[in-house]
Amino acid sequence: MKKLILCAATLVAAFHGMAQQRKTENIVIVTMDGMRWQEIFGGVDTALAHNEHFAPEGQESLKNFGADSTASSRERLLPFFWGTIAKQGQLYGNRSEGNLVNVANRYQFSYPGYNEMFTGYPDTLVNSNDKNYNKNTTVLEYINQQPGFKGKVAAFSTWDAFPYILNMPRSGVYVNAAMDSIPATTPALTLIGEQVRLSPKYLGGRPDEFTYMAGREYLKANHPRVLYIAFDDTDEFAHAGKYDEYLKQAHAEDAMLADLWHTLQSQPQYKNKTTLIVLCDHGRGGAGLPTWTSHGQDVKESGQIWMAFLGPDTRALGEIKTQQQVYQQQIAATIAGLLGMQFSAAHPVAPPLTHVF
Repeated sequence: MKKLILCAATLVAAFHGMAQQRKTENIVIVTMDGMRWQEIFGGVDTALAHNEHFAPEGQESLKNFGADSTASSRERLLPFFWGTIAKQGQLYGNRSEGNLVNVANRYQFSYPGYNEMFTGYPDTLVNSNDKNYNKNTTVLEYINQQPGFKGKVAAFSTWDAFPYILNMPRSGVYVNAAMDSIPATTPALTLIGEQVRLSPKYLGGRPDEFTYMAGREYLKANHPRVLYIAFDDTDEFAHAGKYDEYLKQAHAEDAMLADLWHTLQSQPQYKNKTTLIVLCDHGRGGAGLPTWTSHGQDVKESGQIWMAFLGPDTRALGEIKTQQQVYQQQIAATIAGLLGMQFSAAHPVAPPLTHVF
């Protein structure tokens, strides 16, 4: 027992020692809802691209994003992932290499996934996408309560459930979701608000590009310490069975990530002081399968995900090919750990991915 206590004390001391050396002062998190690991690591799924039902413009998709090898195809589809993150950061989840990333929740759809991601706790009672305020404490709420972070945590989302997932009234985290009005505090934000109001709503709500631009301009104007941007349209196009549009959206979101990283590196408050985390909430049906449109506990491979990290405390290991198993529930403590904090709550919290920092 004494030895166990000593080991625990040593780990705590080591954690605080690492925290003092941390360069990360800000965190930016981006999620690509329902984005499959198969495209992240393999590029275009040629079986789907040749399927006229799912990809009536399949030849155009292959022309734009296809290649003779998976490595070349993924680079064409996601140039920021493979030109920047894979060279300067870390990418997890290529199951072809035995690097396994999974959700720990049993349901394998959005609200349970985002709850797991931000609370570190795959709560079995979070079992629907209904707009109920989350009873669990998210790491964003925890950070918002810490000195120097109060009022400096914000989220911009395309999906209208995020004020509930992040429990905006209780947490104090600013959440701008779906068709919420954009705060007209700068000319750029005013213009984006007008564009949202006047644009066609092809998927029923605010397009991801406006969610992104609003988040970017809010960052420039308000300098949050933690910013979360939640995309949704990859999942919407997948559910609609539109593989061509799914690929175009993934490519566009990669370009937004590149623009975001450039923006961060152009701002003195963020340059070389900010860690970018990119991941998804769940997987979906596997390569070449008609079930690629769906996910949930009855759809095989829905629990298979990926994650990426880029920042001053993350060694440039690139694509991680180590055979290992990590889980979405470890993200919450990792976010806190990058800021030198130990996330704690009334519910269990999974340990951080310490190799990220």
